[in-house]
Amino acid sequence: MSVSNLSVSQQKAVTDLFRRIAPVADELGELFAANGHELAVVGGSVRDVFLARIGNDLDLTTDARPERVLEIVKDWADSIWTIGIEFGTVGVRKGNWVLEITTYRSESYDPKSRKPEVAYGDTLEADLERRDFAVNAMAVRLPGHEFVDPYGGLSDLAAKVLRTPGTPERSFDDDPLRMLRAARFASQLGFTVDPAVVTAMTEMADRIEIVSSERIRDELDKLICGAHPREGLGILVDTGLAAHVLPELPKLRLEIDEHHRHKDVYEHTLIVLEQAIALEAAGADRVLRWAALLHDIGKPKTRRFEDGGRVSFHHHEVVGAQMTKKRLAELRFPKDVVADVSRLVELHLRFHGYGTGEWTDSAVRRYVRDAGHLLERLHKLTRADCTTRNKRKAQALSRTYDDLEERIARLADEEELAKMRPELDGNEIQQILGVGPGPVVGKAYKFLLEMRLDQGVVGKENATEALMSWAREQGVISG
Repeated sequence: MSVSNLSVSQQKAVTDLFRRIAPVADELGELFAANGHELAVVGGSVRDVFLARIGNDLDLTTDARPERVLEIVKDWADSIWTIGIEFGTVGVRKGNWVLEITTYRSESYDPKSRKPEVAYGDTLEADLERRDFAVNAMAVRLPGHEFVDPYGGLSDLAAKVLRTPGTPERSFDDDPLRMLRAARFASQLGFTVDPAVVTAMTEMADRIEIVSSERIRDELDKLICGAHPREGLGILVDTGLAAHVLPELPKLRLEIDEHHRHKDVYEHTLIVLEQAIALEAAGADRVLRWAALLHDIGKPKTRRFEDGGRVSFHHHEVVGAQMTKKRLAELRFPKDVVADVSRLVELHLRFHGYGTGEWTDSAVRRYVRDAGHLLERLHKLTRADCTTRNKRKAQALSRTYDDLEERIARLADEEELAKMRPELDGNEIQQILGVGPGPVVGKAYKFLLEMRLDQGVVGKENATEALMSWAREQGVISG
């Protein structure tokens, strides 16, 4: 298919693309042609042209083997990297453009292996057939700008549907991670998944077990940070994939009988996630979103049936924090993300002890101290966690949290709350008590910090008197 076979708007999209990238893409295309090789813009780079999402990264494909690609670009590129060369990919930077050039290939998994086996191909059409979805199996040849769409990707884009170029069973057998990509693209693009693809995902869900934790983590993270995560998560749960990669999620579908009623925890979780997203200031906040998704995963383990038809979930936030830490660690998330998400899960119920403002200033200070750098996220998670349909109750909770935030702001202005340190530092403690570095100083520091939390700013003179009194009680000093 040539550019002339496209609609007027589609022609304009391709023309606009090449107006932007011509200085790089056409030059590189001519260089490959002069060396007897093909080159094409491919995959997501072409898809995004029609979605008006083109950036400064381009995916290209060629019949040249990686070693030959290196020879061709060595004097042309500003910089080159070969991190993905074992999978046929050479990275190139030219000006502001980042290009990934991958040799035509097919890849498949041994049933017992976590790593794909790569075999190089010889034609663009065969390379496109092995790609995950038809919307990613479009290409534009360089330097002639011929549009290639053998599997109807453009029609699928218009219909907002995800199909595989060949049979979904073959596609997922080649790379089971594509099943997660279907859910991820549903989240990112708002597309629906073709029924045949859903059927194959359901029947082959256990194949995801051979994929590495790191690759699974990356897809789940992109899904959570997409524009429509509910759709992607729903696909994971409905196909049974979630049971393998995020089993805590489907377990939230707790059975509800006529005698013991409680809200649908699974549906509540999805609403909390959506409400948390609505509170984001700028861009996707992965820590907040993961905390919203996992905040109630401790409920299935802590559910108890009480008298009178009540259901309790005592300490589910503590259990949930432990489960969150375990799951995210197994998915190989960075340690700071694991710590932050699990801490938010642990703290998400703390506000409900506030009542209608009964907390003392000391309790407010502790709330701030315990939240630390996560305070703003905790504000958002707590507000998002209100999903009651009772408007009066929801408004009352919102007003109460407004009051808490106002108290935090007022105390912060008065006391520099964010610093939250004792009024005597370690050196001053040693000097006053006449001791050197050691456990006594740490204990004294903790005592003064608790005093600061309880009483606020009391001044160094009063802090010194209190420290001396504590030291005498502890036997640190005599008299």
